[in-house]
Order: sequence, then C-alpha cells, then structure tokens
Amino acid sequence: MDFTSLKKSIKDKEFAPIYLLHGEETYFIDQLEAEIQKHALQDHERAFNETIAYGKDTEYLQIVDAASRYPMMAERQLVLLREAQDMRSLKQLEVYASKPSPTTLLVISHKHKKLNANTKLFKNIKANGVVFEAKPLYDNKIPAWINNYLKGKKYSIEQQAAQLLAEFLGTSLSKITNEIDKLTINLAPGTTITTAIVEDQVGVSKDYNAFELQRAIGLRDKVKVARIVNYFKANPKAGPLPMVTGSLYNYFSKVFQVIEGLAKRTSRQDLAKQVKVNPYFFDEYVTVARNYPHAKMPAIFALLREYDLKSKGVHSNLGGKGENELLKELTYKLMAV
Repeated sequence: MDFTSLKKSIKDKEFAPIYLLHGEETYFIDQLEAEIQKHALQDHERAFNETIAYGKDTEYLQIVDAASRYPMMAERQLVLLREAQDMRSLKQLEVYASKPSPTTLLVISHKHKKLNANTKLFKNIKANGVVFEAKPLYDNKIPAWINNYLKGKKYSIEQQAAQLLAEFLGTSLSKITNEIDKLTINLAPGTTITTAIVEDQVGVSKDYNAFELQRAIGLRDKVKVARIVNYFKANPKAGPLPMVTGSLYNYFSKVFQVIEGLAKRTSRQDLAKQVKVNPYFFDEYVTVARNYPHAKMPAIFALLREYDLKSKGVHSNLGGKGENELLKELTYKLMAV
C-alpha cells in the first residue's frame, strides 16, 4: 500500500491490528505514526489505552504483554513501538504477529533501514496486518514533491525556486519540510514562492549554488565557475565538496543518458521522460551533451570519483589542500576535459 492510500485508510479508521512502518525515509514513518495516533483513540481514551515504548529500552515480552491486554472503556487500545531497529529482541515478536489481538493496534516503527523480509516477523505482519516501506525519493522527484507539499499548504512555487530548494536541501523530506515550514511562517496563503524569497529566507543564493555550478561547468562558462567557487570559499556551508561531487555525478549521469538516447534517435520528449529531466531544462542537457561527448565521459566520471574520495579523506596525501582548493582543481580539470 502506498503512502497516500495508507494515510487515507487510517483517516477512515480502517485499521489493521499490526503495522510495520520501516525504511530509510523517516518522514513517511513519522507522518503515518502521527495519523494512527490521532485517529485510533479519542482524547479521553488515551490515559488507559495508549502505550508508547522505545526499542532500546524494551524487551519483546513487555510489548506482548501490553498488546495482549483488553482496552478499558474504549473500542481499541494503541501500542506504539518506536525506534524498533534498536530493540534486540524484536524478531521474537513473530509469535504475537502470527495472531495479533483484534482489539489492539500495534505499530512498529523501524527507522533508517528495512526489516529483513525473510524473517518470520516480517512475513507474519504482512499476512495479518500492514507493511509499509518508507523509500527515499530520488533527487529528480524532489522539486515536484516540494510543489505538492506547498500546494497542500495553499502556496505555490516557481519551478526554478523548487529546483533551487531541492539542490540546496537534498533528499531528506524531514529537512525539506522543516525549512519550508519556516519559510512560510511569514507568508500569506496564496503567495507564490520565488527564487528571491528562497534566497532571502533560506540563505541559499540563486546565483551561487551547486545547481548553478553544474550548469556553468556543463556550459563551459569559466567566468561563472570561478565566481561560484570563490563564493563557496567565502561561504563554506553553501558548497561542501562531498555535496558538490554528488551533485555533479548525478548531473553528468543524466548527460550521459542523453548522449546515449540521442545516438539511438530517441525523441526528445521520450528521452526527457527516460532521463527524468524536466522538459524545461532538457535543451540545456542537449547542449551539455555536445560540450562533453561520449568519448569524454570516462574521464569525467574518473575525476568525480577521485575527488569524491579526496573529499572524504580517503587520499591521505593532499598536500595540505582544503576543500576549496580541491574544488578549484576539480572544476579546472572538468573544464579541460
């Protein structure tokens, strides 16, 4: 069951006796857990029918005992097991999961990683309840997600501003929603969020960021590349080298796919969908594909791997160079390929 469908079923009070919410994207887990907590019990029922436990401090028998009790003056009781990934005896809940109490909602929140699907616990929950995997979104999906999130809050956002936020904030939805919520505090509903608003409120420059750096390298704009690198030197948090190398790797991976697609005479519309590039930016990728043809791609990726390792301290002999010097080297070499 996907996130939207599961959230709707919870709001409609179509409950299962046991839920496993697991995976890397904690935002989805937190949202679903909050929805269950909101709709499972009425306020006056919580004192005697809500149990919250944390994996690190809990043994499976405590959860079994809590989940096996009958609700008091309520239709059901709720047992929340948070941070279940830290519970040493978690798998021993498999017996309870094989026949969960129909008057209990047991919610197992297993964050940052998946529960092994080959375990009896997983299989029993899937057979008798609901399993939801919280998968992280790919970076190309983030701008659209930002747009939809803001639409739900009665705001809109310019395409370029959504892209700018996505590049600056990464793929963590919790981090993104936190920044968006702060951003909209002083904005009236109905406001269209522009790049100027993002620049002013979030602290990211619309002209000097990883997104603009990759475009400048792709278009071989040496002057703009130098300006952005110098901006990063003065503002280290705006462009840490690991983030920049990751951004460039994703960018040139898409450029490589465009090169391959054009060679196969794939239509531009179909190719934009395959590469998952917004049509608004696709012509730029075609230009970059001409600037960096197929024969240059191995050298591009070799440089990005090399400097990614250097940014993470894998190469010990860096000659005392800091991140900005390494970034200068990398951009110079990329432009020289």
